[in-house]
Amino acid sequence: MGIRAGGTLLTGALLGVVMVAVVFGGEAAVSTTEFCTSCHSMSYPAEELKTSSHYGALGANPGCKDCHIPQGFKNFHLAVATHVVDGARELYLEFANDYSTLEKFNERRLIMAHDARMNLKKWDSNTCRECHKNPQPPGADAKAAHKKMETEGATCIDCHQNLVHKEVAETDLNASRKEGKMVLKPEKKDKDDEE
Repeated sequence: MGIRAGGTLLTGALLGVVMVAVVFGGEAAVSTTEFCTSCHSMSYPAEELKTSSHYGALGANPGCKDCHIPQGFKNFHLAVATHVVDGARELYLEFANDYSTLEKFNERRLIMAHDARMNLKKWDSNTCRECHKNPQPPGADAKAAHKKMETEGATCIDCHQNLVHKEVAETDLNASRKEGKMVLKPEKKDKDDEE
C-alpha cells in the first residue's frame, strides 16, 4: 500500500471517528431534560412529571428522554430518528403555535399526548419496559389484560395512559393506526351509573 492510500485510509478513519463522536455527543446533548424544557411549551409537562407517581418513586427521577426517546444502544437509530423527525416538527410547532399560557398549551395537549402515545405504540412501549422489566399485575382482571399483550398485540400504552401528565381523553391506538387519524376511546361508565 502506498503512502497516498495509507493517508486516505487514515483520513477516512479519522473522519469516521469524528462523525461517530458528533452523532453520539449530539444525541446525548439533545436528550437532556434541560434541553427539552428550553422550549417554553415543555415547561408545563416537566412540572407535571415532578408531581407524578413516576417521579421520586423508589429513588427514580426520570427525565423526558426516559419515556419519550427509545432507550438502549440497539435503539440508537430510533433515538436519532425521533430527534430528527419529531424534533423538527416540534420546533416548527413551537413557533407556529402560541404556548405563552397554560390555557393555550392545553388547546393542543390532546394532540401532543396522542402523538407521544403513537410513538410508544410504534416502539412497543420500549421505554416503559426499560424500568418495568417483568410486571406481575395483581388480580385476575389485570392478569387477563396483560395476557392481551401476547394475544392481541397490545402494549403498555394501550391501557396505561395519563400516568404522568395532566389527564386528557384516552385514544384507541390500534384504531388510530388503522384509520390514520386520532380515534378516542369510548368513555368509561362508572359502576354507579350502570346500576
